[in-house]
Amino acid sequence: MPSPLPAAIQSVSGCSSPDRETAALASSADIELHSMVDTAAEPLITDRDERAFPRDHDALRGYEEDDVVDESGLLAPGKFIWTLTVCAGVSGLLFGYDTGVISSTLVSIGSDLSARPLTTLDKSLVTSCTSFFALVASPFTGVLADQLGRKKVILGADILFILGALWQAWTTTVWGMIAGRSIVGAAVGSASFVVPLYISELSPSPFRGRLVVVASLFITGGQVVAYIIGWLFSSMEHGWRWMVGLGALPAAIQFLMLWFMPETPRWLVKAGLKEEARRVLGKVYERSEGFDGRHLVGAVLRRVEREITEEEDAMGEREVVRAGKHGWRAKMDRVHHDFLQLVTVGGHRRALVIACMLQGAQQLCGFNSLMYFSATIFSLVGFRSPTLTSLSIALTNFAFTLVAFHYIDRIGRRRILLWSVPIMVIGLALCAVAFNFLHLPGQVGSEQAHSTASNSKVWPLVILVAMVTYVAGYAIGMGNVPWQQSELFPLSVRSLGSALATATNWGSNTLVGLTFLPMMEFFTPEGTFALYMLVCVVAWFAIYRIYPETAGLSLEDVGSLLRDGWGVKGSVGRARARARRRTETGG
Repeated sequence: MPSPLPAAIQSVSGCSSPDRETAALASSADIELHSMVDTAAEPLITDRDERAFPRDHDALRGYEEDDVVDESGLLAPGKFIWTLTVCAGVSGLLFGYDTGVISSTLVSIGSDLSARPLTTLDKSLVTSCTSFFALVASPFTGVLADQLGRKKVILGADILFILGALWQAWTTTVWGMIAGRSIVGAAVGSASFVVPLYISELSPSPFRGRLVVVASLFITGGQVVAYIIGWLFSSMEHGWRWMVGLGALPAAIQFLMLWFMPETPRWLVKAGLKEEARRVLGKVYERSEGFDGRHLVGAVLRRVEREITEEEDAMGEREVVRAGKHGWRAKMDRVHHDFLQLVTVGGHRRALVIACMLQGAQQLCGFNSLMYFSATIFSLVGFRSPTLTSLSIALTNFAFTLVAFHYIDRIGRRRILLWSVPIMVIGLALCAVAFNFLHLPGQVGSEQAHSTASNSKVWPLVILVAMVTYVAGYAIGMGNVPWQQSELFPLSVRSLGSALATATNWGSNTLVGLTFLPMMEFFTPEGTFALYMLVCVVAWFAIYRIYPETAGLSLEDVGSLLRDGWGVKGSVGRARARARRRTETGG
């Protein structure tokens, strides 16, 4: 299909033909330029230098920023977007800290709770209650994020983080600890959904993957901090109370920072706050050079208003009001309609299947069993400082998340998964083999279990190397790509679809947290890690079959990929063409 760009330029500039540079851009069949207001998918802003724009400012009046461009023609995201990303990312730091600190806490509590050592059931409940309440909270967050705004949901999560951290620090019973971890779980469930959504709605499309990965960097950074704090306080009497209580500090800091964070332009326009949305977009465009950014702000606002109107018409909101339903009754009807759209419309349903598949695989592969129980595992196999040894897991996770940050938009989501999942399989297979040579008497989850591996230190080291290998593969792909979920869904069902995918993540997380220690006891360690390996193999084939390449595409393009099928072949072909073009131009 010929590009509409040349004709559009003629109509808005009065020229008989576009200039040579614009014609060269438009003639490339693989460069999907959707700059016109009628075809732009989202208020996702990109900065480009003058070479990528017509020099006539009047020509820009019919355009908003292009979501799919050659990366060599883009500038880096501006300070405003980076500031918003970092401020929102503090929730990721809290997420990582609270999931990582429990590993050190479990081996440091001793008999401080309920005047007895923790049993396997106690440890399973303490860890799994966090993910269970995250599961409960995440669907509600999808509704609240649309009704109250992204910012208020993050604010509410901060309050829960503070309350949960202080509750854990002061409790004296196992059930009190479970209650505190449950409050934190509700906070984690809220933050894990809304932060990637918030960042993605403000990010330039060619940088969207990397900026969402920033949230994952904060998560892995929080886990590193958690292990360091755990190591520092592990030798202190009642030091575990400091471990969990310090989680309130970043939440309090973000609570103060939050007052200076704006809402996303799309939500502001939807809430009728058009002038405030204009101010936010003005800051996003402040790096624009070589043209008048006011034209682009106006184009974005008009497009967002039109999309919202179309969305409300599709949902039949006017008919709902005529039927006498107002307020929350009308809003609940809208949620019901969104859910029906998700499961009945083919493209929406395929997006939901892909997002839920990726989020489920991320947890069912067993990664968080290491986050929750790595210190327990390393104590089990004979390491003298299990908490410090666990730090190697967190550092590996952080380091290879940086690798994902660098390559996720260059290599693409699909390819980075297909390349990294086999690394996870190798690590899990090696771990299962190594455990076969270790004898672990007693209860796996108890403090009395120790390795008696014929005084050999080789196999514990092999287990450490295997886990580091597994975590490296996880961090490069599976740990980050599923959180790009919001780009799979169209505007009308984005919040609810992302929330349901996040709920799948936390449901799977709950299952892993509840079953890991019992499986280690009754299914043997080698059987447990072999099962996680099988999950990775199945996930690889599912990714190969149904997950299209979405890197560099506008949100509208992603929707068109899934409209009539999975879109794998077409998306892979376009990705290869873009890669060849970058190679030829030296980009």
